[in-house]
Amino acid sequence: MSRFVLLKVLLGPLLKLFFRPRVEGIRQIPADGPVILAGNHLTFIDSIILPLVMERQVFFIGKDEYVKGRSLRGRLMAWFFTAVGMIPVDRDGGHGGVAALMTGRRVLEEGKVFGIYPEGTRSPDGRLYRGRTGIARLTLMTGAPVVPFAMIGTDRVQPGGRGLPRVGRGRRITVRFGQPLDFSRYEGMDRDRYVLRAVTDEVMTEVMRLSGQEYVDMYATKAKAA
Repeated sequence: MSRFVLLKVLLGPLLKLFFRPRVEGIRQIPADGPVILAGNHLTFIDSIILPLVMERQVFFIGKDEYVKGRSLRGRLMAWFFTAVGMIPVDRDGGHGGVAALMTGRRVLEEGKVFGIYPEGTRSPDGRLYRGRTGIARLTLMTGAPVVPFAMIGTDRVQPGGRGLPRVGRGRRITVRFGQPLDFSRYEGMDRDRYVLRAVTDEVMTEVMRLSGQEYVDMYATKAKAA
């Protein structure tokens, strides 16, 4: 039994008990082959909830600091995050963005599912922010379809992305998947910045439609800095 399956067996019932997640449109995800999951990012537990509701294992990039702890707590965190599919990358280095892009490409070329938050960071206020074009580069380089998704309600369960998740009335979580997006019409144009922006904006439009969030045409990192 793989660690991912073991984790689902152990935590799946608890997830259902405490958060009663509603999963919509999961059949939109192809049963095999490379797939990019692209969605909004409201709080820290998004990356915990998403893998646990999936039928296929989803791999995603995470901060390498999550797996560097040497204490018992640190080792448990490292086991958990790698079990759910996190691939640690030093994103703070000068080549962090390139490393993340190449890691995603490798995952997709192996026929797996790669998850990405195009906003690049958690939303500071619950609104949906402008997507970064890494998502476009990945789909154009690999030919993998993009399945947009929306996390709804996770920010009420864990406001601010910190502390223990809250449970109780009115805090139900919904994970909603949309129809796969095919960008094969742009094949060979992964260096055209206008194409990259058009592809990214199309993905974000679908995420906005699924989530119902207000859209802000600004990068979330700039909004946080302000």
